[in-house]
Amino acid sequence: MSQEQGPTLIFLNNMKVLFVSNDPTIFDAASAARARMRAYAAAIGLPAQAGELHIVSSASKDAREEQDGNLFLHPVHAWKIFRVRALAERAHWLILQYGIEIVSAQDPFEHGLAALRAISKIQAPRPKLHIQVHTDFLSPWFIKSGNWRSPRVRMPLLNRWRRRIADRVLPRADGIRVVSERVKKSLVARYGSIIPEPSVIPVAVDSTVPEPIRLPEHPFTFSLISVGRLEPEKRIEDILTALALVAKQYPMVGLFIVGSGSERRRLERMARHLGLADRVIFLGERPDARALMGSANAFIQASAYEGYGRTLIEAALARVPIITTDVGIVGEVFKGYEDVLSVPVDDPTALSLGIVGFIEDTRVRLELPIRAETVARAHLAKVGDMPTRVFEDLSRLLIH
Repeated sequence: MSQEQGPTLIFLNNMKVLFVSNDPTIFDAASAARARMRAYAAAIGLPAQAGELHIVSSASKDAREEQDGNLFLHPVHAWKIFRVRALAERAHWLILQYGIEIVSAQDPFEHGLAALRAISKIQAPRPKLHIQVHTDFLSPWFIKSGNWRSPRVRMPLLNRWRRRIADRVLPRADGIRVVSERVKKSLVARYGSIIPEPSVIPVAVDSTVPEPIRLPEHPFTFSLISVGRLEPEKRIEDILTALALVAKQYPMVGLFIVGSGSERRRLERMARHLGLADRVIFLGERPDARALMGSANAFIQASAYEGYGRTLIEAALARVPIITTDVGIVGEVFKGYEDVLSVPVDDPTALSLGIVGFIEDTRVRLELPIRAETVARAHLAKVGDMPTRVFEDLSRLLIH
């Protein structure tokens, strides 16, 4: 170990960190979110197990205070309109109670504002403010609903307010973590030197590929699969429109949609309106989504924006041909027409041409996923150990 690294570890043996979280599933001991938080807590606790990771998050009424090793969970029960204030008040109390040194918010919006308020009234030494940016909120599509080429999708009016909040929070941050170079470039272009240089730490993805599971019984000879939350920014409408265009000439094509969300009923109505009721199968939330990918003929994504795009990595590892909009790590990890078929956002016609391309060109359909898997594995190897990288990113705030 170098001399430069040694003092850092000694100084940070008892580092105390508070996450202001937007994920209530951490209170489920069996959830993937809890497993990630345990790993982060273990990294923060090494080498003497003296460090602590505290997490405050809104939660259901049955969630209670809990300690899991050096991981401490603090639920907040509040109505949505009072959530920022409730999180800020609880975080402020936790900072004073436990001697928190770093407060890390999991977005620069409501949770970033809560974190900023929590530390604003604390006298020196004030905790360091760390902001995580997981979404490309500076994309024009964060607030844009559509154009003449596609269906209009009602984006939340709240997104405009969120941008203004980010403009207030990010310049006050001592450290910023983003999940892709695309997001980093957008922040630097908007804020320049008034923010600290963001650290790029991608999203953790398990490189283990599950055995494929057969898709539910269907009449399709070419099956598309889409996996993700059924929310406006995913623009499932564009996939349905593209499928309607393709189905006129290729009646054997069908679509499986895996995921749940506020848009499901509207999307089901749209499928019926487009005459696709027998071509689109909504599977809801599925814990075996990654295994289902391996049985499809192609993966399709039409997101308006992504900070990263974890399902792209998962589809690549499953060796499924990918059609995607140019978002997240497309261009950074995956190259369009080399590893994936990449199309502009909000362009169902381009999506339909991608589908036809995979149907008609067997060579492309076979070669692209091989290259995509190779690229994905190289990317994950470069990412390295995520908990350690998060720990190092936080620790830098205390040694500068």
